[in-house]
Amino acid sequence: MKQRKIPELKPLFKERMQNLLSKNDYKKYLEILKILPVKSIRCNTLKISIERLKEKLKAKNWEFSQPFKEHSEIIIIKSELEPGELGRSLEHVLGYYYIQEIASMLPVLVLNPKENELILDLCSAPGSKTTQIAAKIKNTGTIIANEVSLGRIKILASNTERCGVTNVIITKKDGAKLCKRLKESNLKFDKILLDAPCSGEGTLRSSYRTYKMWNINTIKQMSRIQKRLFEAAFEILKPQGEIVYSTCTHAPEENEEIVNFALEKFKDSIKIEKINLPVKTRQGILKWRDKEYSEDVKFACRIYPQDNNTEGFFIAKFKKTK
Repeated sequence: MKQRKIPELKPLFKERMQNLLSKNDYKKYLEILKILPVKSIRCNTLKISIERLKEKLKAKNWEFSQPFKEHSEIIIIKSELEPGELGRSLEHVLGYYYIQEIASMLPVLVLNPKENELILDLCSAPGSKTTQIAAKIKNTGTIIANEVSLGRIKILASNTERCGVTNVIITKKDGAKLCKRLKESNLKFDKILLDAPCSGEGTLRSSYRTYKMWNINTIKQMSRIQKRLFEAAFEILKPQGEIVYSTCTHAPEENEEIVNFALEKFKDSIKIEKINLPVKTRQGILKWRDKEYSEDVKFACRIYPQDNNTEGFFIAKFKKTK
């Protein structure tokens, strides 16, 4: 694997990661940051079968693998390609596949949407997970895909159209305010995906901007937004409905702290579910700085780059019990 020079990590970020990882683990983490992430795509089964797409990839002489037997739509492109070639190909333009990082595909696998369900994707742009949900439920049911930024909504609309998604309603509103409006309309959801806006610590391998933009104040600000979003979303979940909370950051203030907040806020109305994924995961941590979290926070999942050669992610799944 080719190594590359990476920007210097900010001292406070280094200190925090050293507190999260063992000495040897931290060393492995620094090494994986120097390696470009793998090129992964998701076959869009709304437009093409997995077998037919594989034939097309073979015709292009692209080497590929399917790392997960039970999720054969996930494909890793092993061939060396020209810069931008993956996005310029006819198959991509026609919506036969979606370029998506493997860790980014995991929250929808955890959500496990079923046909004919009413689903809310609360922070949905650019649409990777919205289109993934649509493919899982075969364009049945209804997905409400919300996004607050107009610029990002244009990308969301473009991606859903390119992928042949016909069961989506796109809304533009602050997530918490949208949930309040939906609650007033008495609308309740079978499943909700809250892939929350976050500090993006898990994306260092693919985004150099993250090195420069990292800031402890952003983490604190995001934590407040995430709590507000979760609280509002949980209110419009059907009894026995499920909500998946995910971020692409390692910061406990944006991860375990939100899980702990949810468990304390909704008490016996909420239950955190165990998660099974086809990658190596680690339990949620129970202590960070001067804060201790509920024992059940351990059922959340931490996904580290050095464990799976992916980006970093955090996922927790909850059920509304009352």
